[in-house]
Amino acid sequence: MIRCLLTIALLAGASAVQAQPATTTTLEAVSGIPAIDKTTQTQDVRFKTDLDNRMTVPVKLSGSGPYRFLVDTGADRTAISRELAGKLGLESGDHASLHSIAGVSTVSTATVPDLELTRKPVKIVDAPLLASANMGADGILGVDSLRSQRVLFNFEDKTMSIVPSMVPDFREEPGTIVVRGTRRNGRLVLTDATANGRSLTVVVDTGSEVSIGNDALRDQLVGRNLINGLQKVDIQSVTGDTITGDYMFVRELDIGGVTLKNLAIVFADAHTFKQLKLDRKPALLLGMNAIRAFKKVSIDFANRKFRVVLPEESSLMFELAQARLR
Repeated sequence: MIRCLLTIALLAGASAVQAQPATTTTLEAVSGIPAIDKTTQTQDVRFKTDLDNRMTVPVKLSGSGPYRFLVDTGADRTAISRELAGKLGLESGDHASLHSIAGVSTVSTATVPDLELTRKPVKIVDAPLLASANMGADGILGVDSLRSQRVLFNFEDKTMSIVPSMVPDFREEPGTIVVRGTRRNGRLVLTDATANGRSLTVVVDTGSEVSIGNDALRDQLVGRNLINGLQKVDIQSVTGDTITGDYMFVRELDIGGVTLKNLAIVFADAHTFKQLKLDRKPALLLGMNAIRAFKKVSIDFANRKFRVVLPEESSLMFELAQARLR
């Protein structure tokens, strides 16, 4: 079962004791980048690979823990399991309308007064409460916890570093490529990309174990007999709901000068594309099956950069576009 993660919108004033209808207000997790934290220093936290090929890191909540949180660059908001919120006695918040790959549902929320991943704790208001079994972890780290910083994954050392965006990125080494992107609903979006020579939009999503393509991308490729189907698979959202997709291979995906060959993609009618207004144009959620093929990955939301170091050898058969290498 494949799991994917979340975005939410605040449902203001929702309460059992209120008679008036609730109004829905969009909760922009990264509507703007706050002032850069110039004092936070680099801190490496060792991540653990779960059974779904995603990453969890140790997080402390109000001095308790550590607990295992998934790192999800495709989630607007940080979430916590209902079980853990009950154990810690967290203050209840408003109800919220949660957007997942399967659709929209209403969830309870809670306030996390002190979440500590780096040396500087942060407060999370209206964190969605989800079942631990559906998340596969104690919680989810979304881009609201990472928006003014840079996240560096070192897959060789199995560590993740978090630093302010103004701090210099990892040193140049052979095989380094930088792809500039944009932000959409807090996510890092890359438009300098093609699949089998045709343009598409790529959303970096570390919360998905496999890359997911929309119907528009499938129509663009299948209509030309450019991909071969294998089987149908179920994709489970953090709410426990599922959607069905077709598991296929794209012969060639190029992102900013690096080409991944024979990349496994699930084509599905995921609600995420509609929420990002990408349902009518070819688009792809770049999941961990692609991201893990790199030696290092740097995701910089403030500066809108996706930087990778290619491994010396890769099962995905990387081909460099030398003119783009820097």
